[in-house]
Amino acid sequence: MRTQRRLRVFTLMSLAVVVLGLLPLFFGIRSATRDPVFTSLDALQVPSWAAAQVKDRSSGSQWCFLDCRFRERTAQSQQPYQETTKAYAAALSTAGWHRWKVDECPEQPVTNGSYTCWRRDEFTLDLWVGPPACAIDAIAAQDPAALPSTGANGVAPPTDPKKCTGSSVSIKVQNAITDLRGKPEPAPNPSLVGETPDPVLSDDPLLEPTPSRS
Repeated sequence: MRTQRRLRVFTLMSLAVVVLGLLPLFFGIRSATRDPVFTSLDALQVPSWAAAQVKDRSSGSQWCFLDCRFRERTAQSQQPYQETTKAYAAALSTAGWHRWKVDECPEQPVTNGSYTCWRRDEFTLDLWVGPPACAIDAIAAQDPAALPSTGANGVAPPTDPKKCTGSSVSIKVQNAITDLRGKPEPAPNPSLVGETPDPVLSDDPLLEPTPSRS
């Protein structure tokens, strides 16, 4: 009986160590390695049809060491860009993002798609929703040099327009301190701006050129 009790106590203590020690350590390590911005994007309440084939890329330091981190997420939607834009705009508003109307958003006019900018806390977000990837490939396929040879005649086979539906989603997030849009250009430092002084002429013989030998 004593042996069984000791075994039960040891088992309960082992489970307590796992629950109270190892699990918080595991979740702590995972949260430290997972970018919180991508975690917040995962929490956006967008329909499943608007967030397929999600791919994340990032560069720079999360703590802005030398370069602040730049995040980009791409996804594919089964609906046209109009419905997809409404879904993402509603999800961003619910998550606390606010529309940011600023110059250079976008840098170039967008005719086939939607491009909007958002702000929240110390981040800015660019949302671009445009044609699906198959439509872009169809345009590029018109130039044989733009794509590798995949067809019998060296040209990629065209995509059936009836099957090329949906839209592409691109989300770019950066720190507001590195986003120069809407900020005035810094004034030049007066101490670094000056005039080149005129040369001073003197009668010092050392400044005269040495006569050459005849």
